[in-house]
Amino acid sequence: MQFGLALLRFVVGGLFMGHGLQKLAGWFGGHGLEGTGQFFEGSLDMRPGKAHAAAAGAAETGGGALIALGLATPLGASLLSGTMITAIRKVHASKGPWASDGGYEYNLVLLAIVFALSDIGPGRLSLDAALGRERTGLRWALAQLAAGAAGSAAAVAIGHSGKASEPGPAATSGTGETSPGNGAVSEMARPAAA
Repeated sequence: MQFGLALLRFVVGGLFMGHGLQKLAGWFGGHGLEGTGQFFEGSLDMRPGKAHAAAAGAAETGGGALIALGLATPLGASLLSGTMITAIRKVHASKGPWASDGGYEYNLVLLAIVFALSDIGPGRLSLDAALGRERTGLRWALAQLAAGAAGSAAAVAIGHSGKASEPGPAATSGTGETSPGNGAVSEMARPAAA
């Protein structure tokens, strides 16, 4: 089971890091801060878009790294929970649960994974265990979820009250087409979702 936990952390954390770097640097087919920021402003009403894109990208990259390493697991989980709750609220909730309809099932699965990792802990093959700093249990899991929800609420409130960014060049790709295989919306159409 210990190897399984390490593999789970590495895969989920690594994929979150990739999604964050799509937003921050345009890596892995992402749109970078400019394109993601335009989406955040234009489609999600989160202003200034570039600042919110940077915050989401940093949360996904940093939170993903912490989960992958099994370091400060509840903190990493809270960062990821905040981005997933925001993605559900701003992009997916109105579309129902199924990813084939652009819904929130994928985000909910990721929320459940980081909740479970906070509850049971990152395992023996983690930096938390190596440092003797494991923080686990239902209280830690609930606390990270509450912190993520509070961060999401703050980001949405700030985003709705913020000023728009100066107009920049239009994004040239990612117009919301469906991705092959799962029917989920493209990264540009849902950059807040990991």
